Amino acid sequence: MTFTVYGIPNCDTVKKARTYLDARGVSFAFHDYKKVGVTEEHLARWASQVGWEKLLNKAGTTFKKLPDSDKADIDEAKAIALMIANPSMIKRPVVEGGKTLLVGFSPAVYDGETF
Repeated sequence: MTFTVYGIPNCDTVKKARTYLDARGVSFAFHDYKKVGVTEEHLARWASQVGWEKLLNKAGTTFKKLPDSDKADIDEAKAIALMIANPSMIKRPVVEGGKTLLVGFSPAVYDGETF
């Protein structure tokens, strides 16, 4: 099975995940969502599986620089719109393939997956 790693190539966390997968011989395609973007359908599907709260990176500088009005009263629709407009606000990486959907990188979590 081939997995897709969604992220930004210069992100340290994405680099760690890619190195982890490479070291284990896991085949994956890389999708740079800062250059290529990500569809509303992808984000809606991911949000339905893991919750939009997990996908939206509130700790990053892109989110922190938003006007207070954009940060107020966030629901799933608003979060998805923000992530489409600013892909850097998507927590990185997102790894998808088969029934697997991982958000972020943790060796302990990845160790529990069947790649």
